[in-house]
Amino acid sequence: MEIDLAILADAATIDATGKLNILGVFDRIQVGQFPAQFARVALVLRLAAGTSEVGAHEMDIKLIDPGGREIFSLNGEMQLGSGGGAHGGIRVPHILNIDGLVFPDPG
Repeated sequence: MEIDLAILADAATIDATGKLNILGVFDRIQVGQFPAQFARVALVLRLAAGTSEVGAHEMDIKLIDPGGREIFSLNGEMQLGSGGGAHGGIRVPHILNIDGLVFPDPG
């Protein structure tokens, strides 16, 4: 399994057909001063897997600053279903809405 898309954005949704809608993609964090807190951001991920990877998988997500400090982490289990794509692969979009994310320093 691989992450084939990882984006931090203002907001995102997944429509009824499974299509990702992403608003306000961050290329860089531009703020007047640090630490900078965001009321809400969306971490948008899309996982690509083969059909042999159907089943339960542990997922750990960590946001690390340039000094190696962890500023956000999340872990849990996800269930990968068997819905195949056009070429036999599986693509699974995920949106994690993160409230109150703080960037302590630039970088």
